Amino acid sequence: YGGAVYIRQANATRKAAPAEITTLTEKRTSLSFDGQGVNGAEMDDLDELYLKGEYLPSVVSQEVLRENRRTLQEQLASLRILTPQFQPTNLGLLVAGKDVRRFLPGAYIQFLRIDGLEISDPVRDHAEISGRVSDMLRRVLEKITANIQVAKTLGSSGQMVDRSNYPFEAICELIANAVVHRNYETTNAPIRVTWFDDRIEIQNPGGPYGNVTEQNFGQPHVTDYRNPELSAALKYLGYVERFGSGIAK
Repeated sequence: YGGAVYIRQANATRKAAPAEITTLTEKRTSLSFDGQGVNGAEMDDLDELYLKGEYLPSVVSQEVLRENRRTLQEQLASLRILTPQFQPTNLGLLVAGKDVRRFLPGAYIQFLRIDGLEISDPVRDHAEISGRVSDMLRRVLEKITANIQVAKTLGSSGQMVDRSNYPFEAICELIANAVVHRNYETTNAPIRVTWFDDRIEIQNPGGPYGNVTEQNFGQPHVTDYRNPELSAALKYLGYVERFGSGIAK
């Protein structure tokens, strides 16, 4: 909570000591794909400078970082970037991998801006966007920004205001949801963002998961997480809200 680990005993709550956090980490089991270790991956496959300079300060409070006597590997294991045996997890590669697609070939976004209404119409802009999930989202949102049309209109107050043909915030939520909820395990297909003259289509591999079905998709309080560790990571980085509000927004 708040970037620190706490232990609840009877009616008392206290901050966990470093040795206790290590013990708790070793007892945890990783059932979801994103929390599992990756065969053949080593610490050198992760960008250590990014983890220490950007990721850890986003996830762990500055007070805890100052007090922390654990090694970097122990800290990353507590955050599921590494297994308790210090092997990179799928989450670790997605968050900080130097060459993510070496291990997860489908971990990229294919962006197409079609000049027309059909996929066979001319392509105005295209990109194959890969890398760390934060970099993928940043770069695809740059593409969205470049293609959104903004016009000046007269607002209710009588002043001129900017009106875009698509709500940027909604597109951000939808693409972030695609990155979080896609199936990385059994397919090499990318996330596809295809922008036509009359619509935007966002497709991600993997159907509805867990409590979410085609019938209740988007309803309030109906949510589930194929990749719960990745969802938490992107929440810390400010890309998603882990409360099931994205589709409604």
